[in-house]
Amino acid sequence: MSLKEFDPVPFSRRHIGPGRHAAELMLKEMGFASLDDFIASVVPPSIRSRTPLELDTPQSEEETLASLRAMMAKNITARSFIGMGYHDTITPAVILRNIFENPGWYTAYTPYQAEISQGRLEALLNFQTMIIDLSGMEIANASLLDEATAAAEAMSMFFAVRGQANNGVFFVSDTCHPQTIDVLRTRAEPIGIRVIVGDFTTYEFSGDVFGAIVQYPATDGAIEDYGAFCKKAHAVGALVVVAADLMSLLVLRPPGEFGADAAVGSTQRFGVPLGYGGPHAAYFAAKDAHKRHMPGRIIGVSIDVHGRRALRMALQTREQHIRREKATSNVCTSQVLLAVMAGMYAVYHGPEGLRAIAQRIHGLAGMLAAGAEQLGHTVVHRHFFDTVRVKPKPGTLPLILRAGGTAAMNFRSFGDGSLGISLDERSDESEIGTILGVLGGGRSQVNVNALPASGYHGACARTSAYLRHPVFNSYHSETEMLRYMHALESKDLALNVSMIPLGSCTMKLNATTEMIPVSWPALGKIHPFVPLEQAEGYQELFLQLEGWLKQITGFSAISLQPNAGAQGEYAGLLVIRAYHQGRGEPHRTVCLIPSSAHGTNPASAVMAGMEVVVVRCDEKGNIDVADLNAKAVQHRDRLAAMMVTYPSTHGVFEESIKDLCTIVHRNGGQVYMDGANMNAQVGLCRPAELGADVCHLNLHKTFCIPHGGGGPGMGPIGVATHLAPLLPGHPVVPVGGKEAIGSVSAAPWGSASIVVISWAYIAMMGGKGLTASTMMAILNANYMAKRLEGHYPVLYKGVGGGVAHEFIVDLRSFKETADIEAEDVAKRLMDYGFHAPTVSFPVAGTLMIEPTESESKEELDRFCDALITIREEIREIETGKADGKLNVLKNAPHTAEAVVTDSWSMPYGREKAAFPTPYVRAHKFWPAVGRVNNAHGDRNLVCSCPPMEEYIQEKK
Repeated sequence: MSLKEFDPVPFSRRHIGPGRHAAELMLKEMGFASLDDFIASVVPPSIRSRTPLELDTPQSEEETLASLRAMMAKNITARSFIGMGYHDTITPAVILRNIFENPGWYTAYTPYQAEISQGRLEALLNFQTMIIDLSGMEIANASLLDEATAAAEAMSMFFAVRGQANNGVFFVSDTCHPQTIDVLRTRAEPIGIRVIVGDFTTYEFSGDVFGAIVQYPATDGAIEDYGAFCKKAHAVGALVVVAADLMSLLVLRPPGEFGADAAVGSTQRFGVPLGYGGPHAAYFAAKDAHKRHMPGRIIGVSIDVHGRRALRMALQTREQHIRREKATSNVCTSQVLLAVMAGMYAVYHGPEGLRAIAQRIHGLAGMLAAGAEQLGHTVVHRHFFDTVRVKPKPGTLPLILRAGGTAAMNFRSFGDGSLGISLDERSDESEIGTILGVLGGGRSQVNVNALPASGYHGACARTSAYLRHPVFNSYHSETEMLRYMHALESKDLALNVSMIPLGSCTMKLNATTEMIPVSWPALGKIHPFVPLEQAEGYQELFLQLEGWLKQITGFSAISLQPNAGAQGEYAGLLVIRAYHQGRGEPHRTVCLIPSSAHGTNPASAVMAGMEVVVVRCDEKGNIDVADLNAKAVQHRDRLAAMMVTYPSTHGVFEESIKDLCTIVHRNGGQVYMDGANMNAQVGLCRPAELGADVCHLNLHKTFCIPHGGGGPGMGPIGVATHLAPLLPGHPVVPVGGKEAIGSVSAAPWGSASIVVISWAYIAMMGGKGLTASTMMAILNANYMAKRLEGHYPVLYKGVGGGVAHEFIVDLRSFKETADIEAEDVAKRLMDYGFHAPTVSFPVAGTLMIEPTESESKEELDRFCDALITIREEIREIETGKADGKLNVLKNAPHTAEAVVTDSWSMPYGREKAAFPTPYVRAHKFWPAVGRVNNAHGDRNLVCSCPPMEEYIQEKK
C-alpha cells in the first residue's frame, strides 16, 4: 500500500466548492463527459494559451503559514517615529478579534442592499459622525482610499465646483506630506490643473486660483493658525482643504471652525495597523453645499416601509463613477472594514478616552522637546502636537543616527540636517528616556522624571465638544462592546451566511489560512517609509507575487501601488498617456470604450486626460467590430487607447478579442484590459497573449482578498515590456520604472499588508489548482444558467451556446406582465436567505449572476430553487392568483417584527412570506428592516447619528 493514499487533501479541494462527484453530475446535466470537453466548447480555442500555467509546487496550509512566518521574520519591527501621516497604534483586542479577524465583517459586500446591511451601515454612520464632529465640517463620506488620494479628490471637487477651465491653479503648501504633494501633481496634470507648491505664509492669491491645501499640523509638526489664510483664499473665490491629523483634532481647533471648505486625512492611528502602508481608511469631510459633488459614498438615515429608522447609501445615483465620462472621480469603493475599525475605536474609547490618549501623546512630546533642549539641541517649532523637529547641535548628528540604529529607532531626516520625531499611542516615559539617550549620542543625560508634561493649551486649542451621541458614550466595558459589535454583525448578510452571487464582483472563498497572517505584528507594525533593509520579508513577498502575476498575465512587469481596481484603471491609463508623450505624440488622447463598460472605465479615462468615444455592442452583447474599426480609423491620428473587459461585461468570451486589439494597435493606440473578469482567464488565457498592453488585476476579486463590506481593494497593474519603465514611482521610497509616472497612491506598495492574502492563495493553489478554479467557476455559471433558462431568459451567450463565469437573466418582461421589477426580485431573495445578484448592470432590468468556483452544487441548487420559486410567485401575479400590489415580492423583505405582528393583514400567509422553502425554516436569516424608502432618504439627507432627542425617542 502506498502512503500517497494518506496524503492530506490539497488546498485546492478546500477552495473549490463542488467535489468530483458533484462536478460529474453538473457535466452530465449539461451533456458533457469531461470538464476539458466542456471548457473546449465554451472557451474559444483561438484565445487559449499554448502553455499551461507553471507555478511553484502547491504548498499545504501549514507549509504556507510556515513559509510566511520565515519570510516575515526577515522584517525588522523597529520603532518608527517617522510620522508623515503614519503612526503606530494599539488595536483594542476586542476589535481585532471581532471585526478585523471576523469573516462576518470582512466577507460582506458593498451595502447596496440596505435591508441586509444595517450593521455595516450603522458602523459607517458612526464613522461619519466621528469625522464630522472631529473635523468641524457639516458632511462626511464613508471613507476614501488614503490621505493623499483624498486630497486629490478634494482638489478635483473644487475644480468642478468652481467650473474652472484649463490652467486653473491649485496652491499646495510646501509643508504638506511629500507623498500628498506628489499624488496631487499626478492627478492635476492630465486634467489641466497647474499645481503651485510654496510657502503659505507669503503666497498671494490671484483670480486664477480655485483652491488650496494646507497640512495641519504641518508635515514637520508645526501648528499654524490657518484662519487668515482661509480668508485670503475666500477673498478671490478659492476654496481651502485642510489635511488634518485626526488624533490632533481631539485637542486642536478643527478645520471647520477656522474657515476650511473641506478636510481630509487618515484614520489609521485610530486602531488600524501600519501594515507597511495600508490598507487604511482616509476621511473626507466638507461643507454641506458640496454634498452633490463629493466623491465616494455617503451613508444616510431614511425610513423603511413600516416607518422605522433605516440606513442606506444616500444619493446612490450620484456616486461619481455612475456619471461615466462626466465624472470628476472614478471612486467606486471605500475602505469599509478599516473605517469600521476606526469608528469602533472611537466608540470603545469614547470622547474622554480619546482626549486622554491625545493629551498624553502631546505631553510626551513636550517632555521630549524639553529634554532635547537640555541636551543643547534646538527645537525648531514652539507649537506642536506629537512631532518634534530637532536641529542637533553641531557635530552630533552622526552620533545620533548611529545610536538610533543601535536602539532600533527610525527618525525622519530633513534636508537641513534636522530630525523629525513623531510620537504615538505606544509611546511612554521610558521610551522618551531612550530617545533622549539617542539624542545624547547613546548616553542618557536627562532625568526624564523631572521633565515637564502637560496637555495642549496653545493658541489653537480646541474648545468645542465632540462625540456627544450615546453611541460614543455607552460601550466602554468589553462586555458591552462585544455585544454591540455582535448585534451589528447579526444584521448583515456575509459569506458566512450564504453565497453572494454578484456578477462582476467575484465573491469567492477568503480562506482562513490566507487571512491569518494579516494581523501578525511582523506585517502590521512596519512603517511604509522605513529603510528597505528593515522590510526584507515584504520585499521578498512582493518579488514572488509579482513573478507569479507575470506568469499568470504574460506581462513583463507589475506595479502593486494602485490600492483599488479603479486606481489600477487610472494608473494603467496614465502609463499609456506617458508612453505616447514619450514618443512625441501627446495629442493621442482619444479612448475607445464599449457601451457595456463599467462606469469606472470612462471616469478613469477622463481623469487621465482622455476623450471618451463610445463603441457600440451588437445584439449578442459583443463589441461591434465594424464600429470599433470605423472609430479607430476615424481617430487614428489621436487614438490613445481602447479599454476592454474580458470576458465581456455581458459574460461572454468574445472570439474577436485579438482582432479588436490588432485594430487598435494598427491605428496607433494601446489596449487597456480591465481585469475585473480575470476569474475566467487564469490558467486558460493570458491578457498579454490576447493583445493587451496593460491590465489591472482585482486582487480583492480573483485573488481572494475579501471585499470587507465595500473595501479594502487592491488593483495592481501588469504591463508589456515597452511600458515597464513608466510604472508609478514614489517621492520617498524608490519604486517604479526608470521613467516613472508620479504616485497614484500614498504608499509605495499601496495596501501592502493584504497582498499576503493573494500570495497565500497562489502558493496553496499552484498552477493546476488555479486553472481548475477557473474551469469550475465557468462550469458553475453554466450549470446555473442551464437550470434557470427554462424560467428566465439568459440574455447573452457565446458562439457555442455557453456563458463565461457569469451570466445575465432578463426580468424586463415582468414589468409588463406583473408590474414586477428587478428590485422586487432582489428584495424577495432576502426572504430566501440570499443576497441578490448584481441588479440592472450592465443591462437595466436584469440580474447578473456569478457563482464563483467556491460554492458547492448544493448551494448553487438552493439559489436556483429560490429563483425558480420566485418565478412561480410572479406567475401567481400574472394569473391573478396573487394581488398585483399586496404580494410577497412587492412587500419583500419581510422582517420578523412584521411577521409576528398581531395586525397581519396581507392576503398571503405569514409562512409564505418568511419561510418559502424548507431550508429557510431551518436556517433563517432575518432582514433587519423592511424595504427602505430611498426617496425619503435623499430628500431628507442626514449622514450622521441622529440627535440625542431622536435617539432617546427611538429607544422608548
